[in-house]
Amino acid sequence: MDKKLKYAIGAVAGAAAASLPVRAAFYREKPVEETPMPEEYVDVDRFRKNLSDAIKIRTIATKDPAKMNWEVFDEFHAFLRERYPLMHEKLTLTEVTRGSLMFRWQGKDPSLDPIALLSHQDVVPISEGTWDDWTNPPFDGVDDGEFIWGRGALDMKDHLIGVCEAAEALLAEGFEPERDVYFCFGHNEEVMSADKTNGAVCMCDYLAERGVHLDAVLDEGGAILPVNVKGVINKDLAGIGIAEKGYVDVEVSVFAKGGHSSQSPNHTALGKLANVIRDIENHQFKAKITPMMNELMVKITKNVSYPVRLVTCNYKLMKPALAKAMSYIPPAASMMRTTTGVTMASGSPQPNVLPQKASAIVNFRIYPGQTVDDVIAHLKKVIRNKKVELKILPGWKNPSAISPTDSRAYRWIEKISMSMNPNTVVSPYLVMGGTDACHYQDVCENIYRYSPFRVSTALLLTTHGTNERLPVAAIENGVAFFKRYIRCVSSSRDA
Repeated sequence: MDKKLKYAIGAVAGAAAASLPVRAAFYREKPVEETPMPEEYVDVDRFRKNLSDAIKIRTIATKDPAKMNWEVFDEFHAFLRERYPLMHEKLTLTEVTRGSLMFRWQGKDPSLDPIALLSHQDVVPISEGTWDDWTNPPFDGVDDGEFIWGRGALDMKDHLIGVCEAAEALLAEGFEPERDVYFCFGHNEEVMSADKTNGAVCMCDYLAERGVHLDAVLDEGGAILPVNVKGVINKDLAGIGIAEKGYVDVEVSVFAKGGHSSQSPNHTALGKLANVIRDIENHQFKAKITPMMNELMVKITKNVSYPVRLVTCNYKLMKPALAKAMSYIPPAASMMRTTTGVTMASGSPQPNVLPQKASAIVNFRIYPGQTVDDVIAHLKKVIRNKKVELKILPGWKNPSAISPTDSRAYRWIEKISMSMNPNTVVSPYLVMGGTDACHYQDVCENIYRYSPFRVSTALLLTTHGTNERLPVAAIENGVAFFKRYIRCVSSSRDA
């Protein structure tokens, strides 16, 4: 190599290295001057009592309405009437479909589009054989002063009770919203039905039939997570779900002659199915950092400590390698692609009979931008055995639309969160599971999934699991957020 060229390359490299500290110093979010909001009174003791008692009512839904225990939902509705009398006295209540409740708080200006706050009343059952693993019985609603324990403590009776507490307090204070406020409490979110038996579907249809277009929807999905890595980052991360994945179960079946196991061929239907499963698992959907994921990554990389920003300020150059590395980490990969999970398999009804049909159930969580049709096309492409049968099972849904991060409602969520704790990073993210919010797309473009309770990642993992519980310390700010959200987003003001 020519000496002059070597010197030139060295000079450029040296200049780039020398500029790193300066670039890193400026690679951070601009400080936001937040105007403190007025204090909100929160009756923490009342919340604790009401959540504890709400957990005791076993509102477990079933897909088949004929098999529902409607008595427990009637009991829960009576509980809400008793504990939140002002909501029932001053708001208009409609039982849109059996079990689902819609409250309408009439605003002063009918020309303004209403807002809606969603919650679901139902909880998932306790897995068989795990009752004794609970520190406190799952439906006793034990409050030990540090946590409130039980099924629904995080998903999502805490959210529902928080919304009711906020509404009841605002009514007692004489607050009047400028625009209508709807509280929509579905009864069967957990059973993942997407037909006319789904409470959220019925409530959305109810609004659409009356020509109601919503300015914003707020549902469960995100939370406030403390992120503390010594020397790297010490922030609260408020994840605002702006979209959610789709869902489909596909039954993949292989057929064979069958017969007696004493005359078995080299490959039975199950053996052939094993090759099909290998094809599926060896051909995952491509992972990539989408604009939604990119916004989250930029937020995080700009909020790490200065020494670490010497590396993260080169985030744009690191993106391809980062995407590749993250694709090998299941929790990270799930945020960048449609996931594939082979979850169930079946073959012969007994050991000495060759299976005539062998099947596997493959669960896909579909990334926004793809559809159920894309999943089927992908399977047909990667499975070499073209005689395989593919069957879409009931309960599927395509991914939601992606809500904007520059809407009035999103800006208010960000402003309220930052005013309550300036050490908070507010960022959009993708909700891995499903919520009732996706059914409201026909009547609203600004749909956000956020439950404003500060909980650790370890606690979040108890959702649908053993020892689900809510920290008592998270209650006050959670309810205060709901009060401020209703005050601000129901107004005509921008953040």
